[in-house]
Amino acid sequence: MSRIVVAGAGPVGLTAALALARQGVAVTVLEAGDELAAESRASTFHPPTLEMLAELGVVDALLARGLVAPTFAYRDRASGHVATLDLGVLARDTPYPYRVQCEQSKLTPILRAEVEAAGGVIRFGWPVAGVDQVPDGVVVRAADGRTERADWLIAADGAHSAVRRSLGVEFTGITYPERFLVASTDEDLPTLLDDLAEVNYVFDPVDWSVLLHTPDHWRVLLPTPDGTPDGDELDRLDGRLRQVADPGRPWRVAHASIYRVHQRVAETFQVGRVLLAGDAAHVNNPLGGLGMNSGIHDAVAYARALVTGDGAIRLAAAQRRRIALEYVQTVSHQNYQRLTATDPAARAAYLDEIRTTAADPVRARTHLLRACMISSLRPVPA
Repeated sequence: MSRIVVAGAGPVGLTAALALARQGVAVTVLEAGDELAAESRASTFHPPTLEMLAELGVVDALLARGLVAPTFAYRDRASGHVATLDLGVLARDTPYPYRVQCEQSKLTPILRAEVEAAGGVIRFGWPVAGVDQVPDGVVVRAADGRTERADWLIAADGAHSAVRRSLGVEFTGITYPERFLVASTDEDLPTLLDDLAEVNYVFDPVDWSVLLHTPDHWRVLLPTPDGTPDGDELDRLDGRLRQVADPGRPWRVAHASIYRVHQRVAETFQVGRVLLAGDAAHVNNPLGGLGMNSGIHDAVAYARALVTGDGAIRLAAAQRRRIALEYVQTVSHQNYQRLTATDPAARAAYLDEIRTTAADPVRARTHLLRACMISSLRPVPA
């Protein structure tokens, strides 16, 4: 193997590049933008992801920039705090029995520096438009006619992946009926809400929400009806935020955005010498923080397989697709269904189950092994 090209310089693409460079593989990253993306986007790192980043030598730099979240909480819009789950029960399962809250835009510069220090090349202003399969390799094409030849291509070029489209790979699934609105604020939410953790899931059949703490802001995720103008939704944002917590004045909102959310998985993660990773291969709702993490897991699995051989590569692509379908899609959609459940009896039963789980370390460990993605990657002892 002489050279691998990675499309996309987000956390998934740069993780793949670093994992390959650490193994002595010549790797080039092609990024459409002129610089690394600055948007916050994903912000939760789960324990097995931290383990992988530790193996790559970058976890300490991430920890220095992030917030350690040893617990997360469930709340009810009407009644307040329901229960808090302590990731400390995972201490014998992982050296990182916590989540780290940190915007992905703080990880990518760390990865970039390490990729370049390890001999990898990153080319900005290189939007990949498609790929052609050739004997023993691929030719990656830009819209302006530039090309790059490589032995393999890892496509980590996002949900609108030009690589996936050029290969004709179907991307089937659903689009949620509501849009998601994310507002970033520097309000001191723990002074307004009791028993707040760094990550909080708030149940309500109509106006559920998620409250996430990052190093720079609190982020509030709210559902937004389909078919209404974005401007109208942003105009009524302060009133909705005051229903979450009322400081007695307008909320300080640094930024707000509205976007559609999908659950989709590519029909295959491997076509010849092309591997699809991250959002190019699978997208899901953000409830539970599974998307970026599973993409990083894709990247590490592919990097390990590519230095092993064709059989390992085929197996890795098949396993990553199975995990996307059976775990990531299933868990994230269950999280959505539970937050939005309208049947009062079903809601009450689930909240009771959460209280019982939080009070029992054995049940809590079983729940957290799944919620924190450990059981998606390896068998765990009882």
